[in-house]
Amino acid sequence: MLAPRIIRQLEEIVGKEQVTCDPTDMLCYSYDATQQSFLPDAVVFPADTAQISAIVRLANREQVPLFPRGAGSGFSGGALPTRGGIVLVTTRLDRIVEIDQDNLVARVQPGVVTEQFQQAVEKVGLFYPPDPASLKFSTLGGNAAECAGGPRCVKYGVTKDYILGLEVVTPQGDIIRTGGATMKGVVGYDLTKLMVGSEGTLGIITELIIKLLPLPEAKKTLLILFDSIDGAAQAVSAIIRGKIIPTTLEFMDAATIACVRQATQLDLPEEAQAVLIVEVDGDAALLERQAQRVLDIVAPLGVVGTRVANTPAESEELWKVRRSVSASLRNVNPDKFNEDICVPRSRVPEMIRKVDVIARKYGIPIVNFGHAGDGNIHVNIMVDGRQEGQLDLAKQAIEEVFAGALELGGTMSGEHGVGNTKAPYIPMELDPAAVAYMQTIKRALDPNNILNPGKIFLEAPVQAS
Repeated sequence: MLAPRIIRQLEEIVGKEQVTCDPTDMLCYSYDATQQSFLPDAVVFPADTAQISAIVRLANREQVPLFPRGAGSGFSGGALPTRGGIVLVTTRLDRIVEIDQDNLVARVQPGVVTEQFQQAVEKVGLFYPPDPASLKFSTLGGNAAECAGGPRCVKYGVTKDYILGLEVVTPQGDIIRTGGATMKGVVGYDLTKLMVGSEGTLGIITELIIKLLPLPEAKKTLLILFDSIDGAAQAVSAIIRGKIIPTTLEFMDAATIACVRQATQLDLPEEAQAVLIVEVDGDAALLERQAQRVLDIVAPLGVVGTRVANTPAESEELWKVRRSVSASLRNVNPDKFNEDICVPRSRVPEMIRKVDVIARKYGIPIVNFGHAGDGNIHVNIMVDGRQEGQLDLAKQAIEEVFAGALELGGTMSGEHGVGNTKAPYIPMELDPAAVAYMQTIKRALDPNNILNPGKIFLEAPVQAS
């Protein structure tokens, strides 16, 4: 519980109406997309960088844990106030400061919703590719903190590839700028890349300089059904070997298709054991040829059906197959653990087979879908937490899924981050020297362990003697 004098100081910084200690209000900021909840001691809603700086200085001086939060849509517990303290919500910093059409850059505040930013730049013929599934409500600051991805990253890359510079409040409350609006810049260490993906543990982002692209003229969507996951995976490699880099290459396995069949009226033939949604974009005159080339490449690989969208409405209809998945999972079991492993794309079938073995071993359904173009598999472990022992089985299954991904040269997180949910598994992927190196950085920048403690590393970095 925070001392009354600290609450009064927070109110002096942001105004009394922008601080709450009411348990009912704070409940809304106690959870994210994981199945966890931690009640903070206070929630504060700053309006600008100066207020955030003052809040951080106060927290550092009083050694109160401070948890930055955007929309709270993360899947790894990155925004959870696991040690009480203060939740600092950035959603009031929601301005698109500038869209520079001459230099193809934008300056934005961290509370801007991803989809709203995409729509704003598209109105002037520009394009911001990163498209996490949460784009309708996630914020750009949160996307940067987690280095969010999405379906389009197979062609266009992830969030870190579009962040040119940042304004950041350090753990001591200083305000610094990293990078800039130029496409090149090699003066000093690359602090921008250090901050992107650091999950709010090294600083609080208060402004972003974002690289933009020209908006592609048109796009074309194909839904291709295969008789095996091997055929679908071979198709992914064959398409890219054929010198076509699609905008998206999304896949669904047999378990996912079964969920979609049960939850929707979509007509998916029984022999379909895997689905690819392939989208190409660019010059409208070339798209028809590209789409036909994709169909020709995959034809020998066990295709049992194809659908090609010729209008935006038809494209949206095909994407309903993918978007219906999350809602349909609740028909399998009420509780979901959504992991986001990543393996080399040629090894996706091996990974799916490993997951099938794990599902049978523990007797729990596991549903797989994701971004086949970059090997990013969303492994959804479905259990009923009301049944004794189910949550323990899920934890054992998760560890084996991570181990399987690492055996295939992959990683235990492609885009969700570590947060607190994956922190116990860090030693499986990173050697002790690498972890110590990261902890040295954390200790140097945040010696009081104020910012987002308990995330990425289970324990606070140990002070050198």
